[in-house]
Amino acid sequence: MKRLLPLLASLLPCAALGVPCQPTAALVDHDRRYEEALRSGDVAFLRAALADDYVWVHSLGSQVESRAVLLERLQGLKGQAAFKSRTTSDVHVHAQGETVVLRGLSIVEQWNADGATFRTNRYQFMRTYVNVDGQCKLLAVQTMNLAAKP
Repeated sequence: MKRLLPLLASLLPCAALGVPCQPTAALVDHDRRYEEALRSGDVAFLRAALADDYVWVHSLGSQVESRAVLLERLQGLKGQAAFKSRTTSDVHVHAQGETVVLRGLSIVEQWNADGATFRTNRYQFMRTYVNVDGQCKLLAVQTMNLAAKP
C-alpha cells in the first residue's frame, strides 16, 4: 500500500489536465443517436444528451432554438416522428482538449403536411460537444441548408 500512494499521487496532476470528450468513434456513434432522437422525438435521450445551455442556430439564422424550446417542440409531436429519416455522412472530428467539434453532411427527409409525401433537404452541420461534469454533452449546433444536387 505504501508503494501505491506515491504512484496515485503522481497521477493526480494528469487527471487535472483533462481528456477528449469521448473516443472519436464513440462520439460519432453518439451523434448518430442524436440524429435518430431528433427524427423519432426521443425527448428522454435529448434531455440527457444536451447541455443546459444548448443552442441550435438553423440555416441563415432563420431560427434559434434553446434546449427548452427544442424539447417543447418535440414533446408537442406526441410520439409522431417529425422526420421520415435523418442520416449523416462525411463526418470530420476536430478535438481540442475536452471540446470536440463534429462537422459533416446531414440528409433529412421530412414529412409534408399531408403525411404521405416528404421532401429531402441536405445540410452542412457543425456540432460542438463539451465535457460537463465528466459527461459528454452537446452544447451547440449550426446547420446550413445546401442547394439541391443538380
